[in-house]
Amino acid sequence: MIGNILMIVQVVLAIILMVSILVQGRGTSLGEAFGGSSSFYTTRRGAERTLFVITIVVAVLFVATALVSLFFK
Repeated sequence: MIGNILMIVQVVLAIILMVSILVQGRGTSLGEAFGGSSSFYTTRRGAERTLFVITIVVAVLFVATALVSLFFK
């Protein structure tokens, strides 16, 4: 019973983690993909910082549920 609930929670957290990582794309241009570099450094602010923190929290929760599920198999 608890194992099934943990599995469902892990799937939901995995989907949330994938979406939050994909949304964080910085919109880099094609030139940077082939070796060009950006000449300035920016910091995360506002919604971008909040999304970054949410991604870290979801990743930690995912790893924690994976470790807990090892004991309930």
